[in-house]
Amino acid sequence: MPGADFRITPGDWVRLLVLSILWGGSFFFVGVAVRDLPPFSIVFVRVALAALLLLPLIWHYRIEVPRTYAGWRPFIVMAFLNNVVPFSLLVSGQTMVTSGVASVMNAMTPVFTILVLAAFGEERLIARRVTGVLLGLMGVLILRGFEADFSSTQSIGILLCLAATVSFGFSALWAKRELTNVPPIAAATFQLVCSAVMMFVLCLAIDRPWQLPMPSNATLLALVGLAALSTSLGFILFFQIIRGSGAGNVMLVTLLMPVTAITLGYFVLDEAVSAREVIGALVIASALVIMDGRLLARFAIRRASA
Repeated sequence: MPGADFRITPGDWVRLLVLSILWGGSFFFVGVAVRDLPPFSIVFVRVALAALLLLPLIWHYRIEVPRTYAGWRPFIVMAFLNNVVPFSLLVSGQTMVTSGVASVMNAMTPVFTILVLAAFGEERLIARRVTGVLLGLMGVLILRGFEADFSSTQSIGILLCLAATVSFGFSALWAKRELTNVPPIAAATFQLVCSAVMMFVLCLAIDRPWQLPMPSNATLLALVGLAALSTSLGFILFFQIIRGSGAGNVMLVTLLMPVTAITLGYFVLDEAVSAREVIGALVIASALVIMDGRLLARFAIRRASA
């Protein structure tokens, strides 16, 4: 990998760790909220409150707001692929699997992103990435178990979470083609605004929130944490890491997120963690390390210098 920059600034290492806690914590917050609220209501509150929290930054930085449908179209599509579909699938999946399993499935996002980008000619599917994809799929099989019963509730939950990662892959393709020159704060805020509008319609039509009982204080706090910490603050840290250390380095967060989610799920939500789940998570993590290539390159450089 000639010319690759493997350096991450000390400040971005801290941001990366915090981001893994915030995004890994999103599975914990959802794990609390699904006990009281249906999926579409949770996703609506997440994106709507996050959009409200980010809108002041648009005014602060004097970013121009789109005034036509053509101006909003890139954000509408991005909202559908990056928020509405995957968030709804993940939350629905978490009604059937633990937060730890959902976070491990979410760690497959880089695998499907690379497959989507390769299928549409945006990136080459080199040997290292093919190996990582196959190893990642093996990790999913280990996590689920090798029995072929896909009619069980847990299997459906896993499939929903995997479908969410495919949607994230298509959102990466769309962002690369349509949002490359858009300021990061604008991209995050405008897609969240569009997401809030779409989720509002779905929430009214399907969940009928006026018929739902009042959620508990724990659920309300979880929703605030999901929107303010995991979404708004998470986006800000995400773009800061990209600015300081590059888009490639921020992918390392997917290796750390399952650790946070599984730990919180075990100690706070009293979720069981099996040895098979741990092994599956480690296999998926090793797949991401191979696909990323930085650690292997560093090892090769050290061996060559020795």
